[in-house]
Formats: sequence, C-alpha cells, structure tokens
Amino acid sequence: QLRLVESGGGLVQPGGSLRLSCAAPGLTFDAYAFGWFRQAPGKEREGVSCISNWGESTNYADSVKGRFTISRDNRKNTVYLQMNSLKPEDTANYYCAARIGRCSWSGTDYNYWGQGSQVTVSA
Repeated sequence: QLRLVESGGGLVQPGGSLRLSCAAPGLTFDAYAFGWFRQAPGKEREGVSCISNWGESTNYADSVKGRFTISRDNRKNTVYLQMNSLKPEDTANYYCAARIGRCSWSGTDYNYWGQGSQVTVSA
C-alpha cells in the first residue's frame, strides 16, 4: 500500500509559523488532488485545505483562511502547507491525503494517506 510521507510538524508558540511537507514517492503525482486534514484529541477529523492536481484551484476551511497556504511542486512530488499566525486551537495531528480527480472535503474520497504529523501550538 503506497504511503505518503509527511514532515515539518513540531511545537510552536502562538503566532508562530510552521510548514508541513507531504512527499508522494511512487505516485503519478500530477494525476492527484491533495488534501490536508487534521484531528485533535477527542474531536472528529476535519478538512483543512485542498489543492487540485495542477495547483490551479485551492480551498480552505474558514478556520484557517488567510493564515494557511497550500501549494505543490509537481517536479518534486511534494505538497506543502504553510501555516502562519498559529493558534492553540490549531493543535492537532495533521494528515495529507491524495485522490484521483477533484478536491473533496470528505476523507473517505481519498485513496492514500500519510502517517500524520503532530502540530502543537502552546506558550
């Protein structure tokens, strides 16, 4: 089973920034849309952002709009999530996921997932 590889999580103070990366070795990269999801303890998984297969379309959850930026580099088979102005409520395990076709906010529509990267925002 193909697995996406995430990196870049960690501990950051409120107002700080982090950049998550998601590598997709072995995937026909430009055939896939990518989404970022997050799950905090005791809460349901939620969609954070999504980018179309050539990057021409991006979507964001209202809670992160204006603070997070999703991007991709199809030459490097990598998707990024730049997170600025982080808040304690952004604390969660962040997952990237890939699917053939268009962006979707439903996690069940995705074919491949990463292992998760913990982001903790705390003073």
